[in-house]
Formats: sequence, C-alpha cells, structure tokens
Amino acid sequence: MLNFIRRKIKKYQLKRTFKEYGFKITKIDLGKHGVIDYATWLHPLYNTEPITQKHVDFYKQFISEGGFAIDIGAHQGDTTVPMAIAASKSGLVLALEPNPHVYPALLENAKLNPDLLKIVPLPFAATSTDGEYTFGSGDAAYGNGGIVGFSTNKASNVRYKFNVTGKNLEKYIDSYYSEYLPKLQLIKTDAEGYDKEILKSLQPYFKKYRPAIISECFSQLIPSERYELFDIFSQHNYHVYFLDGQENRPSIKLERQQMTNWKHFDIIGLPKERPVI
Repeated sequence: MLNFIRRKIKKYQLKRTFKEYGFKITKIDLGKHGVIDYATWLHPLYNTEPITQKHVDFYKQFISEGGFAIDIGAHQGDTTVPMAIAASKSGLVLALEPNPHVYPALLENAKLNPDLLKIVPLPFAATSTDGEYTFGSGDAAYGNGGIVGFSTNKASNVRYKFNVTGKNLEKYIDSYYSEYLPKLQLIKTDAEGYDKEILKSLQPYFKKYRPAIISECFSQLIPSERYELFDIFSQHNYHVYFLDGQENRPSIKLERQQMTNWKHFDIIGLPKERPVI
C-alpha cells in the first residue's frame, strides 16, 4: 500500500513539473525485417510499448508495399514506424505531430532506417481550417494532449496550454503530395477527441480513394459526438468495426447505438465493398 501511495505521489509530481525530455536510440529486432534503430522519447509517463513484428504485420493488412498512409497524432512514431515499414521505402507515410516536446523523437525516427522506410514528419496539427489553435494537456511536460475548445474536455486535461499551427490537411496534401494520393491506403487519427473534425475535412478522400481509416473514440466524447463520428463513416458507405487491440484486427461490426458501449476505444472504418480481414 505504501509503495502504491509513493507511486501516486511521484506521478502527481511528474505531471505538474515541466521538463524537456530528450530521446534515446535503441535497436529493435523485428524478426522478418531485421534489426531497426528506434528513437524512444524519455518522458517517464508516456513511454509506449516497443515496436514488434506484430505491429508491422497489423499494418500490412491495410498498407501494401509502395502504399501511401497518413498518421495524424503520430507522437514519437510508435505507429508511424511500423506503418512505414509496411509501406516500404518505395511508399510514404506522412506523420503529423504538433507537440514540439515530442516532435524531436518523431523527427529522428523519420531519419533512421532509410533502407526500410520513408517518413515525412510534419510539425502541425490537422485542423478543419488553417490557423492558430490551442493545444492542451493535463501534463506540465506535455506527454500527451490535443486541440481544445471543440468538445467536452475536462478542465484537468487542459490545465497546461500553448498555441500550435493547424492546417487543413486535404489542401496541404493536394498542394505538396498529390502524386501519392492514388496509392492512399490508410488514414490513422489519434487526436484526443478532435478526430471527427479532422475526418470531416478529409471526406473527399473517402469518396475517391477509399482508404481504411483507424480512429480513436475518445473517452470524453458525449453520445452525440460519438454518433457523429460513426455517421461520418456510414454516409460514405463504410462499415465501422471495433478494433481489437489484443488480436490486432477488426472484430465486432458496430451499429450506431454501440458507440456508447465503451468509454475509450479504437475503431476502424472499411469500405463496404472491401472484404473484412
């Protein structure tokens, strides 16, 4: 019990103390893809699990060699890197991360392993319109967070704030990466509840390119926001599935009313004409 209390106090202190954490480069043996270099952010509360071959194989269900994918809310690159390995160096992953405190780790991961992958890191938020937005976090060292002022964010989760640049991603890609769009295979969003606003702005891609779409259903979304997220998929003839993190595959096909069955979970939208994996 005493150790538990000590851990809680330490976590409380860490979340209320600003510190700029660096990163370290480690070697990870993926098996089929050999040994890779990976930059891990050293924030003690937000170290993600190491990348494995299982993560790469998961993204290979949706991204083929030479494919194009977009990772929105890339953080240090824990999803970006396996996505990019799946796409190979002949493909491309755009990785968006507006948090300047974790961005150096993502930038480093974009430079590593050039024989295996191609990542373009982008230091801005995907937003409905171009402009300046408020990024908020419950952590003074900004281990996690997202755009605020659009939903029912708890005050404790936006205690620490700063301004970030936001860009309409469709307009940006059409201007600089349009040649990759015919190979668009996957869009992933992890934006602390702002996901549905991002996906609204990318609807022309749903219609034309029919990518798979992985999105977070954030814990603080109220029922009407959860239904709105579902409706973005359904109106473009996508089926929505609960994404089973243990099995790394789509599992339960969801109906609209089921969007309130879990507090926080990931979903994947697949075009209705596409077979379920």
